[in-house]
Amino acid sequence: MKALNRAMDAGARAAASERIAARMEKLEVFARARTVGLFCALGDEPDLTPMLERWRGIKRLAVPRVEGSTMRFFEYDPQTLFPGTFGILEPGPSARLCRPEELDLLFIPGVAFTADGYRCGRGRGYYDQYLALAGFRAVKIGVCFAHQLIDTLPCEPHDIRMDGVVTDR
Repeated sequence: MKALNRAMDAGARAAASERIAARMEKLEVFARARTVGLFCALGDEPDLTPMLERWRGIKRLAVPRVEGSTMRFFEYDPQTLFPGTFGILEPGPSARLCRPEELDLLFIPGVAFTADGYRCGRGRGYYDQYLALAGFRAVKIGVCFAHQLIDTLPCEPHDIRMDGVVTDR
């Protein structure tokens, strides 16, 4: 999957990312959500930067920061972003924490997903650990390019199923 993602040219990736964002924005759960968790993308993930900019100031947006072996979400402020763990843009030290129980909706990247919501992450377990935190109650939506949606994935007991998946198709 990673190789297929990296093989996409910049124009195709940008167009697919915008289609994904448009589909995310049309979800009823997005319309109802006041606090939405998104992500700053790696180079082979859908780029949500335009969506983050469109909704900044309209909804409370939060993005993750990795701190050692854990991940926490902080309010999105492009002024605080810096390249953090794995080179992903992350909120800086001055960003305001968004506790797990404050999120209404969380959009989650992955290497692959199934239509019924199973997810293959990058192997470090940051999202699975976050989703298992006490107080977390948000709707969980996987986000990927259409070719990342596959029929089956191996699952482990700690894997947490998504409530839905959004692709560019």
